[in-house]
Amino acid sequence: MQAIDTLTPCPCGNETGYARCCGPLHEGGVAETAEQLMRSRYSAYVLKREDYLLATWHGSTRPAHLKLGAQQPAPTWLGLTVKRHESADDHATVEFVARLRYGGGKAQRMHEISRFVRENGRWFYVDGEFPGE
Repeated sequence: MQAIDTLTPCPCGNETGYARCCGPLHEGGVAETAEQLMRSRYSAYVLKREDYLLATWHGSTRPAHLKLGAQQPAPTWLGLTVKRHESADDHATVEFVARLRYGGGKAQRMHEISRFVRENGRWFYVDGEFPGE
């Protein structure tokens, strides 16, 4: 797990800082929206918080592990743009573009349309599709 300066902008891009944005969710807080959960999951990837990623992944699609620490070369996350968030009752969709770089390679874009479900007041990531791939 990486350390983060709580005074800098949150890895998800929120200027209020990690301590007021994704940090409380990583410590057990409840995301109010699927977009908030998705942003906190992006920050968890940046910070290698595999525990949080698995805890917020719906049990029907959750892998046993992610092995984030073993990724070689490890990705450098460059930023997040949320394109849209749609929610109806306990189901939601969030479309986003994450920018990353592996090793010294060129920057890449990961465009995903993610599906979320809310159970017992908590949002969970279900799965995603990659348009144009």
